[in-house]
Formats: sequence, structure tokens, C-alpha cells
Amino acid sequence: MSSSLRVRSLSIPRRELRWRFSRSGGPGGQSVNTADSRVELSFDVARSTALPEPLRQRALARLADRLVDGVLTVSAQEHRAQIANRRAAEQRLVEVLDQALAPPPRSRRVTRPTRGSVRRRLDAKQQRSRTKQLRRRPTD
Repeated sequence: MSSSLRVRSLSIPRRELRWRFSRSGGPGGQSVNTADSRVELSFDVARSTALPEPLRQRALARLADRLVDGVLTVSAQEHRAQIANRRAAEQRLVEVLDQALAPPPRSRRVTRPTRGSVRRRLDAKQQRSRTKQLRRRPTD
């Protein structure tokens, strides 16, 4: 494994990541699920030296509902092997951080509807009105 995780154009040093291993849940009987294959990977967003201040603030704001004391935690337990779960947890962390650090979308440029789209909308409204009029009970 490399010495850092790549997120966008940033490198997160592995020393800033905290690993925790536990037994994976699921069905089984005696002598089943005895390996510590479940993986939890934690990254302290609030205190990381790898994130520049503007990106840290953006990540803290966007991940506010997922953070506990500024720490982002992802887990993986879908594989039987711990190494596969480690890779899955790293991939999840990269995806979550990638979305959180993405620049905000450009604001929409205000435009006027085209003459054709206005005409089509009004035609559709008139057609709908005629359909509903035909459903009414005739008056004498």
C-alpha cells in the first residue's frame, strides 16, 4: 500500500488515518466469524494537516451530519478477508471526501423561455382544459 491516499489533487498521509478491526456480523454458528474482518477507517477532517483551510471548511460543512467531533468514519464488512475490507473502506473514504471537496456547481444563468416552448406549454394547457370540459356533465 502506498504511503498516502489520493483525493482529488490532494494526498492524505496514512498516518492521519485510524484503523479499527472487529468481528463482522452475519449468520453462522460455532467457529464462524471469528476473524476480525470488519474494518472501520477514521479520518480527522477538523485537525488534518493535509487539507488546506478553505477545503477543510467546505468538507466540515458538507459532512456535518456524518462527523463525530470532526472525525469521519467509514466501515466495510462485505468481504470475508480483512484486506479486501480495508480496500473497500479506503475506496469509500476517498469517494465521500471526493464529493465533499468538490467545488460548488456553477450558478444557473437566468434565461428566458423560447417562443416555441411558451407556445407548446400554452397549447398543452388548452388541450388539458378541453379534455376536462368534455368530462363535465352537459348543462340544459
